[in-house]
Amino acid sequence: MDFDYDLFVLGAGSGGVRASRMSASYGAKVAVAESMLLGGTCVNVGCVPKKLFVYGSHFHEEFQDAKNYGWDVPPSRFDWPTLRDNKTNEIKRLNGIYNNLLDNAGVTLYDAHARLLDAHTVQVGEQTVTARYILIATGGWPVMPEIPGIEHAISSNEAFYLPDFPKQVTVIGGGYIAVEFAGIFAGLGAKTTLLYRGELFLRGFDDSIRAFVKEEIEKKGVELLFETEATHIHKQEDGSLRLDLTSGGTLDADTVLCATGRSPKTQGIGLEDAGVALGANGEVLINDSYQTNVDNIDAIGDVTDRIQLTPVAIEEAMCLSSNLFTDQPKRQMDYQNIATAVFCQPNIGTVGLTEAEAALEHAGDMDIYESQFKPMKHTLSGRDERTLLKMIVCRSTDRVLGIHMVGPDSGEIVQGLAVAMVAGATKAQFDATVGIHPTAAEEFVTLRSVSRQA
Repeated sequence: MDFDYDLFVLGAGSGGVRASRMSASYGAKVAVAESMLLGGTCVNVGCVPKKLFVYGSHFHEEFQDAKNYGWDVPPSRFDWPTLRDNKTNEIKRLNGIYNNLLDNAGVTLYDAHARLLDAHTVQVGEQTVTARYILIATGGWPVMPEIPGIEHAISSNEAFYLPDFPKQVTVIGGGYIAVEFAGIFAGLGAKTTLLYRGELFLRGFDDSIRAFVKEEIEKKGVELLFETEATHIHKQEDGSLRLDLTSGGTLDADTVLCATGRSPKTQGIGLEDAGVALGANGEVLINDSYQTNVDNIDAIGDVTDRIQLTPVAIEEAMCLSSNLFTDQPKRQMDYQNIATAVFCQPNIGTVGLTEAEAALEHAGDMDIYESQFKPMKHTLSGRDERTLLKMIVCRSTDRVLGIHMVGPDSGEIVQGLAVAMVAGATKAQFDATVGIHPTAAEEFVTLRSVSRQA
């Protein structure tokens, strides 16, 4: 059977774009459909604009810290439209770059919604096309909790385009998106409260990190309310919002941001017509080769609801395109030792196992190294902010199992250490490495005293 395309991709996010480009470079005839903006979540309403906002929210501290370094900084004023609109212009620039990348690779781009009619047929806009292989890379979408009055709240998508900057914000959620936005709003000058139903936020991260970040975030003036939920969001006559809480109290806010998770975008794209099996959360079910239960249909990235990270989707795309369109040995991504960062304030960088995860296999055979200190910058600034480093080592093999950090530039530092982790570095090899002085990163190669054994 002759097909219009060798590969048709639904979704031009990070994974979909990379799969399209790489497949085309291997000689495949490729098309991709995107009904929203090129670049997906990361470029438009995720990693990129979020980090730009984090940068913006740091400046008030920089101005304060400058005084003890001899700088006379005049009174400053934050202008929300400037940051918001400059961010939007940068996103538009990146959208154009993605368009050019696809065009230069010879990929056909459909600026339209795509829906599967069967395992090989796609309706895209007013057209119908066929493809030998189909890739589902439609990503995820924010989930809003079922609270009366939830229509008055926003998700992280809308947070990037607020018409006016709020004076008082309540963030609902305890994941990294909630924690990051709490820091952004507080840093830009809003009175900020973070509301989380659990005992402590950032579930899944190392417990030492979670407890340490709690203390540091409270120092920044963010009010943290744990084991508390909103039961109703009321809109007041003056346009402000009031939240009823399970504690019996109330909270007032100009803006309520719900960051309570994301779900796969699998509705309305015809997966049922193609016979593609979905999981309980609506995720596309795949095997280790990214293949669905339908032989010619694959899926990568957030739509599979596994590890929701842009670099993961990109690496999955690299593996898949090679496996489909080259004769090279089959590639499979290694999901161990994936480094990640949380751009809360201060930042978190982490790679490898948490202490709780390591204990499942290495209980009684672990050395835990921890170090806390004031960053050198703040010895003069006087700011009450500390850094935490943690290393988990298997005592019998000397292999480093996990590295965790809270502090400035944690993501930049841990990215380098992730290379060592992937290479199977031992504590002895860290000890044999000469540090760069004076840096925070050198602490990882000067840890000598075991904090505790576990």
